[in-house]
Amino acid sequence: VVEELIPESQLKGNTDLATLGLMGGFAIMMALDVGLG
Repeated sequence: VVEELIPESQLKGNTDLATLGLMGGFAIMMALDVGLG
């Protein structure tokens, strides 16, 4: 899914790192939303 959302993540072959970054960022965003909201 990340490859379709962020096509630039495929340029240097770091698709796993891009996937982990997106998942981590989403988890942090949701934790802040629940914690502060």
